[in-house]
Amino acid sequence: MAFYGFIKIMKPGNIIEYIDRQRIICAAVMEIKNKKLRLLTENDREVKLSLNRVSHKSGTCINLSLSRYELVVSLKAAANKRKDLVGSVNVRELWDILHAEQEWVDLATMTELCFPADSDADHEAAVVRAIFNDRIYFKFDHDRFFPNSEKRVEQIAAHRREEAGRNRIIEEGVAWLKTVNGDTGSFSPDSLSGDKLEYVKILKSFYLFEKESTHYALGKAMLEKAGIRAGEAVFQLLVKLAVWDKDENIELYRYKIPITFPAEVTKRAEEVGGQRSEVGGQRAEVRDQTGKRANRQTGQSSEIISTYSGREDLTMLPVITIDGQSTTDFDDALSIEDNGDHYRLGIHISDVCHFIKKGDIIDREALVRGSSIYMMDQKISMIPSCLAENLCSLKAGELRPAVSIMVKISRFYEIVDYEIVPSIIRVKRQLTYYDVNTVADSDKEIVIFHNIAKNFREYRLSRGAVQITLPEINVWINGEGELAVTRVNRESAGRMLVAEIMIMANWLTARFLAKHDVPAIFRSQPEPRGRLYKGHKGSLFQNWMQRKLLSRFVLGHKPEHHSGLGLDAYVTTTSPIRKYYDLATQRQIRAILGFEELYTADETEHTMQLLAQPMSCVSKMQYSRNRYWLLKYLEKRVGRKEEAIVLSKMKNGYQVLVPEYMLECELPLSSGIELKPEDLIQIRIQHVNARKNIISVFMG
Repeated sequence: MAFYGFIKIMKPGNIIEYIDRQRIICAAVMEIKNKKLRLLTENDREVKLSLNRVSHKSGTCINLSLSRYELVVSLKAAANKRKDLVGSVNVRELWDILHAEQEWVDLATMTELCFPADSDADHEAAVVRAIFNDRIYFKFDHDRFFPNSEKRVEQIAAHRREEAGRNRIIEEGVAWLKTVNGDTGSFSPDSLSGDKLEYVKILKSFYLFEKESTHYALGKAMLEKAGIRAGEAVFQLLVKLAVWDKDENIELYRYKIPITFPAEVTKRAEEVGGQRSEVGGQRAEVRDQTGKRANRQTGQSSEIISTYSGREDLTMLPVITIDGQSTTDFDDALSIEDNGDHYRLGIHISDVCHFIKKGDIIDREALVRGSSIYMMDQKISMIPSCLAENLCSLKAGELRPAVSIMVKISRFYEIVDYEIVPSIIRVKRQLTYYDVNTVADSDKEIVIFHNIAKNFREYRLSRGAVQITLPEINVWINGEGELAVTRVNRESAGRMLVAEIMIMANWLTARFLAKHDVPAIFRSQPEPRGRLYKGHKGSLFQNWMQRKLLSRFVLGHKPEHHSGLGLDAYVTTTSPIRKYYDLATQRQIRAILGFEELYTADETEHTMQLLAQPMSCVSKMQYSRNRYWLLKYLEKRVGRKEEAIVLSKMKNGYQVLVPEYMLECELPLSSGIELKPEDLIQIRIQHVNARKNIISVFMG
């Protein structure tokens, strides 16, 4: 009988069934009005139902004159009888018989196939219930059924298996989480195995990526059933399990930054490192200018400089490096010669591309990483340390191939001319910034370097450079194992001279590339949105606000003006061990010098596109981690008063800068107090939470 046919003849007293929350409910029709049914259910509830929600209508009626209690008892008896009959329906056998036809089959035919003798409405309802409970082999539309194809049956079965596995993980995971959460003991990663590792994987993904996680639904269900709140509680749980440290750098996982190198990359790096300084498959000894054998104090094999075909022997120069105290990868060095009427400044960059070839597996890995990452508690190298800290590093006493920018400087410290040459160098002195600062007025070489740097800065300023002078805040662990903060003066003799001379090197390299019409990763910068001071005379407030007014730098394969530096062209090339931009630029220089093939303009653009994402992650990573450790330091200074500079007024307060930590934060409005930019005030640190990236301050 067609569905709408039996709707037309439906009347009060009929027993019907409908689906509610994935369950079939048996009910009696009490009233029919405006295509709506008023029902009494087997659960002793009165409900209203649309006619089209009826899944089965019985041909028999129930006596509505019975008491409500008796009606409910009768409905329960009918429902139980039908549930018992479901066991006699073999849905798989029905599908085996019918699926080849791929046609709709009516309820009467299905019932007859299941109950060939004397079937009634209860048998029909049992068939509907059996197919509804199964839902693998047939889809149904009220009183007719359509057999699913073999492919569809397998898809549904696979989904069922997946759902069952998901439910198992949730139930077993919840039981484990409740045990862990209530346990006061300690855990070790070794105790996590099998299914527990799967639970940990789910929790980590849920915490790190939230709704973006592929395990979000599983993680949410597990935590809710275990009575654990999302967010910080999940992090603390993973710390308790010894999966993460209390200071875990979770941004590494969020940005998917690789910490270790793939085995094949490490193997290749060790092979390259094992070659030491072999060139062209030849190995020989180092000789000095007179051709005599040069003694090596390092004990490693030496080479004849002439085997470095096409390179200039600069091993006689007094080459020095100037770096931070903890630096282990030295990629730039300086030398100065006094030639009477002029100086000869040497800026020597490690020829990393001599060892890492374009397209090599090490090169491909470096491109994925984009840059080394330097943090207080961790360093992640762009290339393996056996190269970064050894073969490619300009270590004192070691013979190294380099790209040298040789600059002729007048007695007035002005640039007269320059050339870029492939070279061989040997560092004589490995200095720190501290070393340089202590001899800034007495060491003749350092004095000359500093004068060259000061003169070059004045040259840039005269051409519109924006000089921003701000201290740098370093967080480190002192001898007692406690966090300490140091303000680094970036204008100290050592840092200033290195910064300016490296800017000079990058500028001259850019001009060299432009002169040869070679595409490279050039940096440019539009004019700032405003200028607050001239030269380098601005106050701390002005310097901080000026930085906010700078335009974003732009990358392109052709040279353009860089307003911030006051230069007509600019690239970065002085850190090829640490930055892929510099490595790619070095390859273009080497190509001009005849050592390898040029990147085309299209290849250069493609390289920039590939580097955009990793470099963005590196920048965010370093900023967030440095901020984390600074806030971690400040967590123990809650309640202390600090000096602050008002930067600007906002809707609900002020933006202020705490100079002691070069930290910008929000200051809530205080009644009766009106502040203006550059006012010097006292604030009190009220609350700090490094993990949540929160700092609250109030008027002191």
